[in-house]
Amino acid sequence: MDNLVVWITIGVYIVLIAVVGIIAGKGKKSVADLTVGGRNAGAWLSALSYGTAYFSAVMFVGYAGGTGFGFGMWGILAGIGNAAFGAWLAWAVLARRTRDVTQRLKIKTMPQYLEKRYQSGSMRVFSALVIFIFLVPYSASVYKGIASISKVMLSENISDKLWLVIIAVVAMLILVFGGYVVQARADFVQGIMMIIGMVALLAFIIRSSQVGGPAGIIEYVKSDIGLPALKGPQWVALISLVLMTSFGTWGLPHMIQKYFGIKSDRQAKMGTVISTLFCLLIAGGGYFIGSLVFKILTPSTIDGLKAQYPQNFKDYLVPTILKTVQLPDILVGLTLVMLIAASVTTLCSLSLTASSVLSLDFIKSSFKKDMGDKSAANMTKIIGVLFIVVSYIVANTKTPILDMMAYSWGILSGSFLAPYAIALFWKGLNKAGAWAGILVGFCVALPPAVAKMAMVLGFAESSAAAGGPPNAFDALAGKGPNYAVLAMLCSIAVCVVVSLIANAAGKKQDNEFFYTGVVQAE
Repeated sequence: MDNLVVWITIGVYIVLIAVVGIIAGKGKKSVADLTVGGRNAGAWLSALSYGTAYFSAVMFVGYAGGTGFGFGMWGILAGIGNAAFGAWLAWAVLARRTRDVTQRLKIKTMPQYLEKRYQSGSMRVFSALVIFIFLVPYSASVYKGIASISKVMLSENISDKLWLVIIAVVAMLILVFGGYVVQARADFVQGIMMIIGMVALLAFIIRSSQVGGPAGIIEYVKSDIGLPALKGPQWVALISLVLMTSFGTWGLPHMIQKYFGIKSDRQAKMGTVISTLFCLLIAGGGYFIGSLVFKILTPSTIDGLKAQYPQNFKDYLVPTILKTVQLPDILVGLTLVMLIAASVTTLCSLSLTASSVLSLDFIKSSFKKDMGDKSAANMTKIIGVLFIVVSYIVANTKTPILDMMAYSWGILSGSFLAPYAIALFWKGLNKAGAWAGILVGFCVALPPAVAKMAMVLGFAESSAAAGGPPNAFDALAGKGPNYAVLAMLCSIAVCVVVSLIANAAGKKQDNEFFYTGVVQAE
């Protein structure tokens, strides 16, 4: 049997995660267990859960390959930015304050946070729907990342849909076994796998004949293709990518909810260090491998990928790099397990967040207010499974990985970063300002997604798909990161300005309970 070692490695991983799920999931049946894990997560569990949810095959395949192709080794700045701003600064600024308010008020989801801060039930419902809908393309991008890796690295007789099914089934198992608690335990195991896999992969690639060790890297850096002279628009695109993938996490509901379950301030401080080092290795390593695209791949190989995958050839650059350096079977298996683990943790986190906001913040709050705790937990699990299935269906479209993720990050962070983060520090932010920030951020981030949807549904034509130069719709659809950053900045500005105007007009909203109050019952 071809790739026997690879299959054995993957099989061991699946069995291990199933065992972790069974053991950790015993007796975990309440909504609090499902969503915030009883608020008892230590530093290592919280930090690795955050880091593994941050990075999936989307980063390793879609972003690493795309940035390497577009910016050479300058693309490593994205990995450094993710560790510095998306991990260290995010934890330092947000973790302890978020933990404090969500534990005092027994908040389980982002929509509940917004409702309690701004005393608006309609904001809770609106945010729940936006979160559920726009986490779908992000979740779909996770599927596509692992599919493109397996399609290149393993036998072409194996359907890439098999890999989509594998990560879907494992994510469903984690969700059904017990949600957050099981996920955190599984994330810890999978985080260790990712660390081992990345270290081994970097060591092998650097020592490969195509790279030539440290001397080969130095030579590549000195070349025009290794460290190219970027022009103004290229710097704008790169900086936008760094800012979106770093500060975008500040407004993503599934990332913010990682702070909800931290046990104590001391654990939060330790988690800051652990998550930063983890992200530096995984993101820095991933973008570093992608930056070697012109060192490892020949122009004819890249042209062949363009001809074979005209719409999304960048998604296949990193898989082709890994195939070109001829990884041994055990390392192929370890790499696939690393990427499956990364993808499963992200998919499970997205599914849990999406299903909990829809069941608790839309269905229960609007239609089933008398729903019991056990029923709510079961409904959350059912919706989570459906979310995974819908994401699988969307993943079978031809939208590039990077575009899918950029649309989700832009719309969600553009909508929620400002009203969430600013409220932790400024009592003067009011409902009018929050609504203005949410709506402006949402609308500013939306155009690239609308352009892509118009082409997918046949309302507009893509000249790039036919091999021609990009038209206006192609160009707009590919600017997700630019619009995402603009949306976050506009939302912050509008939140502050509208709140100041409303306060000056005598419409100041006092909500001291949010900052000092305590709710006794979970």
